Amino acid sequence: MQILLIEDDIDLGQAVAEHLEDAGHGVHWVKRLAHASDWLAAHVPDLLLLDLGLPDGDGLAALTRWRQAGMHLPALVLTARVQVADRIAGLRSGADDYLVKPFDLDELLARIDAVMRRTTASAPAADGLRLDAARRCALRGSETIELTAMEWAVLERMARHPGHVFSRTDLEDGLIDAGLSDSHSNSLEVIISRLRKKLGAQAIHTQRGLGYRYAPDDEAPT
Repeated sequence: MQILLIEDDIDLGQAVAEHLEDAGHGVHWVKRLAHASDWLAAHVPDLLLLDLGLPDGDGLAALTRWRQAGMHLPALVLTARVQVADRIAGLRSGADDYLVKPFDLDELLARIDAVMRRTTASAPAADGLRLDAARRCALRGSETIELTAMEWAVLERMARHPGHVFSRTDLEDGLIDAGLSDSHSNSLEVIISRLRKKLGAQAIHTQRGLGYRYAPDDEAPT
């Protein structure tokens, strides 16, 4: 999973980044909102970890702007603000969860897992297709569609951002972060082909020269 960490405390940021990377996640760590905005203009992470008191602005104000601009990725706020009113403000600004500093790093991982399970469960369905994050499989009616670890990693990443075009590099980096990469140059194409056979050709579209997208409401892929 690709995570954008926005945290200006060097010690905490380094500890969080290292713990997440040890757990198999890819982390891009920035210390300013401006740097985060620049990075988000060119990348689509799976999760945002956001400090509130940053050198160049307030994290909640930035989250509100990003939500208004159509950014739907899950966001978990990390803050020293302990008042209930602050937590309510964070959730109303678009945060999916709120973790008060100091926090245990393993609790952070558990919160991330919980947020991502909710996000995956609410992903739009393709032709009646639903994803079960707990069992890492797909469901269509009463049918359970078993997926390999590599198939699940690719499908889950795309399903969190329906309609977004993922380049080959985006998806392969996700497999590397999950420890699932291999030496076969055509492995991604094989995974996409297997997913289409299992889920139906309409679930994943090919954008020629660009990559792949999960498009549950479109016609058959090109």
